[in-house]
Amino acid sequence: MTKKKHLTERQHQRIAANQKKRFVRAEKPEAAEQDLDLFAESEPGLVISRFGQHADIEATDGSVHRCSLRRVINSLVTGDKVIWRRAKAANSTPAGVVEAAADRESVLVRPDFYDGLKPVAANIDLMIIVSAVLPVFSSNIVDRYLIAAEAMHIKPLLLLNKVDLLTAEERAALEQQLQMYTSLGYDFLLLSAKTGEGTAQLNNYLQQGCSIFVGQSGVGKSSLLNAVLPGIDAITKEVSEVSGLGQHTTTTARLYHLPQGGDLIDSPGIREFALWHLEPEQVAAAYPEFQPWLGRCKFRDCKHQNDPGCALQHAVSQGDIHPERFHNYHKILLSMQQDKPNYFSN
Repeated sequence: MTKKKHLTERQHQRIAANQKKRFVRAEKPEAAEQDLDLFAESEPGLVISRFGQHADIEATDGSVHRCSLRRVINSLVTGDKVIWRRAKAANSTPAGVVEAAADRESVLVRPDFYDGLKPVAANIDLMIIVSAVLPVFSSNIVDRYLIAAEAMHIKPLLLLNKVDLLTAEERAALEQQLQMYTSLGYDFLLLSAKTGEGTAQLNNYLQQGCSIFVGQSGVGKSSLLNAVLPGIDAITKEVSEVSGLGQHTTTTARLYHLPQGGDLIDSPGIREFALWHLEPEQVAAAYPEFQPWLGRCKFRDCKHQNDPGCALQHAVSQGDIHPERFHNYHKILLSMQQDKPNYFSN
């Protein structure tokens, strides 16, 4: 009990002093402090979900409170760690106020044609890339997600769903194709909700921290969510009714604590990560096997195609870079140029 009290006091001192870089504070303290008599002492919390200028904050005791945000907090997303104050009055609206947000260990962002880069969720430990195996496994789609994961410094896990639909020959061919990823140190998991294959392994991954499922429509993300978090549809409906936000809630990222351990962020709006906000150099850097060869081309402006003295082409020819991955790299660069908004520039 003493240790918990001491920690809270230290965090409160950091905020009051306004000297620690970890927390974002108001530029005008008098504006932020004018109504502090309505709220209790500062305490740590976790953002469960964000709705406009409000957020659901989970306290250390597990209770969740709908809080307003200080105007100076420009960016707050599901998974953020915050400092907040409870309202002293019972049944107060809002139930608290968020004062500050901690630095993020990682942040999941997606480019938006209208708003530029939008943060979706924070402090994610594992991005689970769910892929279909039929009618064919698409390494190009997987590589797009891997680039996003590498660029955001989030560990990826390749999950191939519905493998019970494969014949023995198709499965053998798939496992052979996946060797180009395992050779680079990427983990993959074959899973079947029907037979139960891979379920225990998936739970082991989920227990290790905060995870998020990503993948195109139709790959089985909803089934996976229901499998690891039974009753998630009912929970989402209940949250929607309580918040009064209707269908908007179902497209808002929300963090759930899994019964077997670990956290899972459900973000229905995430289907595919566009990459047009990245520069070609960033895409190349997201390929681990390219690293030993980057900067070794004969010409500095090498496009890594038919350029003379291209180090990457040489690496492909001697088997250090898989031809399929190299082909995907060029296809992704082409699609980025086609998808990139005219106004966007880094």
